[in-house]
Amino acid sequence: MKSSIIALTLLLTLNLSAQEKNKKDKSLDSIQKLDEIFISSNAIFGNKYMAKNRTGSAYYLSPKEIQKFGFTDINRALRTVPGVTIYEEDGFGLRPNISLRGTSPERSSKITLMEDGVLISPAPYSASSAYYFPTIARMEAVEILKGSSQIQFGPFTTGGAINMISAQIPSEFSGQVRASYGSFNSNQLHAKIGGVNKTVGYMVQYVNYGSDGFKTLPSGKNTGFNKNDLVAKIAVNLFPNAALKQSVEFKFQYADELGNETYLGLSENDFNENPFSRYASSNEDKMTTNHTQYMFTHKLEVSKNTVITTTAYQNYFARNWYKLNDITFNGNKQSIAAILEDPTTLSNHFNIVNGSVNSDADAIGIKANNRKYLAQGIQTKLDYHWYKGDSFHDLEIGARYHYDEEDRFQWLDNYSISNTGNLSLTTAGLPGTDANRITSAKAFASYITYKLKYNNWTITPGVRYENITLTRADFGKSDIKRSGVNLVTRENSVGVFIPGMGANYKFNNDFSLFGGVHKGFSPPGNQEGQEPEKSINYELGTRFNLGKLQGEFVGFFNDYSNLLGSDLAATGGTGSLDQFNAGEVNVNGIEILLNYNFSNENARFSWPISFGYTFTNTEFQNSFGSSDGLWGVVATGDELPYIPKHQLNAAVSLEHKSFEINLNARFNGEFRTLAGTGSIPDNARVDSNFIIDVSGKYFLTKNFMLTANIINLLDTTYAVSRVPAGLRPGHPFGAYAGFDFRF
Repeated sequence: MKSSIIALTLLLTLNLSAQEKNKKDKSLDSIQKLDEIFISSNAIFGNKYMAKNRTGSAYYLSPKEIQKFGFTDINRALRTVPGVTIYEEDGFGLRPNISLRGTSPERSSKITLMEDGVLISPAPYSASSAYYFPTIARMEAVEILKGSSQIQFGPFTTGGAINMISAQIPSEFSGQVRASYGSFNSNQLHAKIGGVNKTVGYMVQYVNYGSDGFKTLPSGKNTGFNKNDLVAKIAVNLFPNAALKQSVEFKFQYADELGNETYLGLSENDFNENPFSRYASSNEDKMTTNHTQYMFTHKLEVSKNTVITTTAYQNYFARNWYKLNDITFNGNKQSIAAILEDPTTLSNHFNIVNGSVNSDADAIGIKANNRKYLAQGIQTKLDYHWYKGDSFHDLEIGARYHYDEEDRFQWLDNYSISNTGNLSLTTAGLPGTDANRITSAKAFASYITYKLKYNNWTITPGVRYENITLTRADFGKSDIKRSGVNLVTRENSVGVFIPGMGANYKFNNDFSLFGGVHKGFSPPGNQEGQEPEKSINYELGTRFNLGKLQGEFVGFFNDYSNLLGSDLAATGGTGSLDQFNAGEVNVNGIEILLNYNFSNENARFSWPISFGYTFTNTEFQNSFGSSDGLWGVVATGDELPYIPKHQLNAAVSLEHKSFEINLNARFNGEFRTLAGTGSIPDNARVDSNFIIDVSGKYFLTKNFMLTANIINLLDTTYAVSRVPAGLRPGHPFGAYAGFDFRF
C-alpha cells in the first residue's frame, strides 16, 4: 500500500503545478481539483493547503512545526494556535486542560479528541475527562478544527476537534534516533524504523520520556515521572495489480506512566515563599497508568472517485491515582480543596497538610482512585466525488457504533503524620469500599456532508445524528464482590440531529471570505432526563495574502442555551462526574493569525515570523449555584472561569542550511478561577505571564544534528491554576541538549 507520505508528496507537486497553471488561466479558479486528493484515511485534512481552503476555521500543526521545538508538552505545541485556551497542571503536559473557543477546559472533556481519526479519550461518552493523553513527541502532525465543518467529528461539536496523527509508514526504508537530556534529570529517547515494498509496509516506534520533576518534597523523594510509548504498524496492499484497490493496516499502541504527581497545591503565602515546594502530606501520591490501542483499517478504492474506509478499534486504559484526598481534625473531615481555599479558618487541618504537627491516627485520607476504561467500536465512511461542467461535488457519508465504560473500584487508606513530615499507614482500606460502580454508554453516530464548488463559491452543508444511551450501575460500598444485592441503576437516553453549514467565497488567489453556522452539542450525564449541552455557533472570517504577509482573521459567537458543568475532583469538586445545568452563556471573540518571511526566495538565510492573538469574552445569562470548585455561585453577567480574555503568541526563526534558531514568546492574560465580574479578587485570580522558549539545531551532516532547547528562558515564576487544590507553578528555567540521527 502506498503510504500517506507518497500521497502528500504527490499533493504538493500537483498543488504547485496547479498554482502555476491558475496564474495563466484564471478561469480554473472555479474548480480546485487538487484538494480532493486523498491524503490519509486517518486525517481530517492532511496538510496546510487543505486547512486554509476549508469553509471553517482550521489549523494544521505540521511535522516541521513540531520538530522545530521538539515538543514533548502538548500545551506548548498548541499555544501557537489561535482559539486554543489551556491551563497547565503539572508543568509537563501529562494531562492537559484544553478549551476551544471558550468550552469548559477541565481535563479537555468538552472537545473531540482523536488519534488517527479514532476517539482517544478513555471513555469519550460516559467519562470523557482525558486522564490519558497521547504523547505529542511521537506525533507527526496535529489537526485542529473549529467551525461548522466539525460536525463530522462528534460527539462534542461546540468548540472543535483535535486529531493527532501518529508516525506514518515511510515510503522507503528509514529510521530515526533522537535523544536529549537536561534540567531536573529530564530525558527523552525516541527511536523509529520502517520500510515498504510493493505489498507490505511497516513502522515501529518507541518513546521514553521522564524527569525527576522541578518540585521538592521534604523527604527528598522525586516529584517526576517516567513514560514509555510503543507503536507498531503494518500495512498490506492486498491486490497490487487489481483494478479494485484494497489495503489493510493494523496498528498497535501501548503506553505506561509512573508519576509522583499530586492534586495538592500551595497556599498563597507558601507559593509566594517557595512556589516549587510540596507539602509532606503528598509524599505518597502516585499515578500509575497503562494504555493499549488496537486499530484495524480497511480501505477500498471502488474507483478513482469513490473510497470506502472502515476502522475497527479498541482502547483500554487503566489508572490508579493514589493521592491525598481529605483531612480529619477532631471529627471534622475537610477536602484538600476546601483547606487550601481557606487555610486560615481551617488552620488545624492545614497544619496536618504541611506536616508541622503530630496528627491523630487516620487523620489523613489518601484515596486510591482506581479505574479501568474500555472504548471500542467500528466506523466507516464513504467519500464519493465527481465533476460536472464547471462544478465539483463531494459527498461524504459516515457512521460509527461505539461502546465505552468507566469501572470505578476505589478505596481509601488512612494515615497519620508526624511533625517531621513522616507518614504512617494507620488503617488500610478495602478495594471497592469508596466507589464501586460502572458507567457506560452505547452510541450510534452518523453524518452526511456535501461539498459544492462552483466558480468562486464553496458550500458545505451537513448534518450529524447522535443516539446515545448512558447508564450507571452502582453496586454500593458494602458489596465489594458485586453480587448485586444493593445494586442501584439509572439510565438516560438522547437522540439529536446536529446540522451545520459553511461557505467560502474566493475573490482571487489572495483573498477569500468564509463563514458558517452549526449546532453545538455535548452529551449529557446518566441522570435520568438530563438534557445535553446545546448551543448555536457562528463564525465569519477571511484569509488573505498581501505580498509576503499571509493571514487569517476570524470572529466567532457561541450562544449556549444549556451549558453543562461537571463535578470533577480535578477542579475542586467531589469527583462524582455528575453534570449540572449551568444555563445560558454567550461566548464570543476574535482570532488573528499572521505569517511573514523577511527573506527573499534565494537568500542564504530564512527569517520567518508568525503572530497569533485570541480575544475571548464570556458571559452567563442566568444565575445558579454549584458545589464544583471551578464554578461556585454564579450570577447573571458573570464571566466563565479559567478563560483569559487575551492571549498572544509570537514566533521567529533564523534558518540556514547549517543551523536554525527558533524563539517562541507567549503572553497569557490573567483569568478568573471562580465565575465573577468586574475586577478579579486576589484569591480568585491567576495572574498573567510572559514566557519565552528557545530551540536550536546544528546540522553536522545531512543526517545528523545537534539539538538544544530552553524552556522559560527568563526563568519567570508564575502560577498556572488554583485547581485541583491550591496554587500550582509553571515550568521554571530548563535547558536540554541532545542529538537527532536519521537514516
